Amino acid sequence: MESQPYPLPRFLPTTKKEMDLLGWDQADVILFSGDAYIDHPSFGTAVIGRLLERLGLRVAIVPQPNWRDDLRDFKKLGLPRMFFAVTAGVMDSMINRYTANKRLRSQDAYTPDGRSDMRPDRAVTIYSNILKELYPDIPLIIGGVEASLRRVSHYDYWSDSLHKTILAGTNADLLVYGMGELPITRVVREMQNGKTIAEMRHVPQTAFLAGKDNVPENSFKDEIQLFSHEECLEDKLKQAKNFRIVEEQSNALHASRILQDVDNKTLVVNPPFPPMTEEEIDASFDLPYTRLPHPKYKNKHIAAYEMIKFSVNLHRGCFGGCAFCTISAHQGKFIASRSKESILREVRKITEMPGFKGYISDLGGPSANMYKMQGKDLSVCEKCRRPSCIHPGICPNLNTNHAPLLDIYRSVDNLPMVKKSFIGSGIRYDMLLHRGKDESANKAAEEYTKELIVNHVSGRLKVAPEHTADRTLNVMRKPSFGLFYQFKKIFDAENNKQNLNQQLIPYFISSHPGCTEEDMAELAAITKNLNFKLEQIQDFTPSPMTLATEIYYTGYHPYSLEKVYTAKSPSQKESQRQFFFWYDKNNRKKLIAELKRLNRTDLIEKLYPKVK
Repeated sequence: MESQPYPLPRFLPTTKKEMDLLGWDQADVILFSGDAYIDHPSFGTAVIGRLLERLGLRVAIVPQPNWRDDLRDFKKLGLPRMFFAVTAGVMDSMINRYTANKRLRSQDAYTPDGRSDMRPDRAVTIYSNILKELYPDIPLIIGGVEASLRRVSHYDYWSDSLHKTILAGTNADLLVYGMGELPITRVVREMQNGKTIAEMRHVPQTAFLAGKDNVPENSFKDEIQLFSHEECLEDKLKQAKNFRIVEEQSNALHASRILQDVDNKTLVVNPPFPPMTEEEIDASFDLPYTRLPHPKYKNKHIAAYEMIKFSVNLHRGCFGGCAFCTISAHQGKFIASRSKESILREVRKITEMPGFKGYISDLGGPSANMYKMQGKDLSVCEKCRRPSCIHPGICPNLNTNHAPLLDIYRSVDNLPMVKKSFIGSGIRYDMLLHRGKDESANKAAEEYTKELIVNHVSGRLKVAPEHTADRTLNVMRKPSFGLFYQFKKIFDAENNKQNLNQQLIPYFISSHPGCTEEDMAELAAITKNLNFKLEQIQDFTPSPMTLATEIYYTGYHPYSLEKVYTAKSPSQKESQRQFFFWYDKNNRKKLIAELKRLNRTDLIEKLYPKVK
């Protein structure tokens, strides 16, 4: 332990011995997590732990408890004075553990040395049930991505069935959804004032189950009753209609309370807090993180940490609204940006870390170039129900000025210990190409594009066109592939001008709702013509609470209520995926036969011009 750059007491305790070292006889809160304990602002367990610490509580963390033995990990720290808290970690545990083909992954990026057996399926449910069985009278709060995305009736891809709210299977007293700092602060303050969790029924951004005859009076703006879970089981169209309501309310500035009957109870989902202010988000990022894995992991490799340890998150939220993405369901579409001062403070801390060689790996966010962007007239945003501010077109009320972001990049690069900063997060090139009425914003977009290409690409710039077919892209809520051509032209021209040898690496998805085998064949021909041999690819994986997942399950688009084709069977999915690998000689004969079946011999000539 002595060789660690930070002494053990700087971390939140994970064992009874560590509690003894701090002189504690009892913790106020014990937090169970499916991830390894990494004391860094990119990991929710650390964020909530440090926040509770700032509120004056004694917080202990049990990372990746063993759920298969005599349950000693669930007993070793004794009882908390206030409550247990449970999270699956940074990802939904099923997405973390399984591929799109429902095969177990061999590596877990959030576990030391990548071990894949350190967390259970449905971690929140497993941990919660153990705690409730052992300590039925101790309040239990669940949160994090897994709980957040499963707060209402949702389709579960791995069991191929509609699941009830996760509250029904966990017996938790309260669910905190989204980014948890504001709701958990309110909960703790009310507990410190003598309230029990059972009495806390009006905290924004929380959900709970109540008796059908005991639903508390609504203290929020409006209230919407969803179709019950049982109705959705009987009629998929009702599930599709429910999704639209949930998505719109998750992204509204003044949302309604949502009710849904399930079994003999009523799920109550209180509306979210307003987006965090600059002061609030700065306070979260300025907590006293060591920015290191706990010393218990000494000499072990944690891939997720290695990827982000020299990176900085500039903001939260994403107004892209991509159909397959869970970010807006968890973080919301409104951007909460940190101050320049807070960002520079974090960069200075990074420069003092062991192993830092002068390179910031990412100055990013959910989408890299949305920093400081919001509606010009917020009264317009208050009435808006669009899940995306940039699809089907960029909202004229959206401020897309990249000047504040340019200032961040240049200020970071001017720090004496920083040699170079890179952008590893995804870039929305449709916003870079957008030209509105504000000439200063147009000029900043051009300047940003050049600055990005010349100074912030570490050899390869990753972008996400996702597909080439307009019909599929429209379901995805992504811009036309024509914009990718425009951006590639600018990227190549700037590289030639600066004598740089950089690559543009596009991401693509197969088997997304709305995508046909013929669409994939055309994608293969188009990307071949652009000299791409695709490597950043994935088969669509339905994850809870996304538009694409609801289409996959119900067969309907929740907004138009029209039927949408989706490849579902393993053979349908493989037929689409194989077109990514047109260049593999082993696939040639099979693809030629498939193109003949599709009556697309024109594509045979494009993919295999020497074949007659």
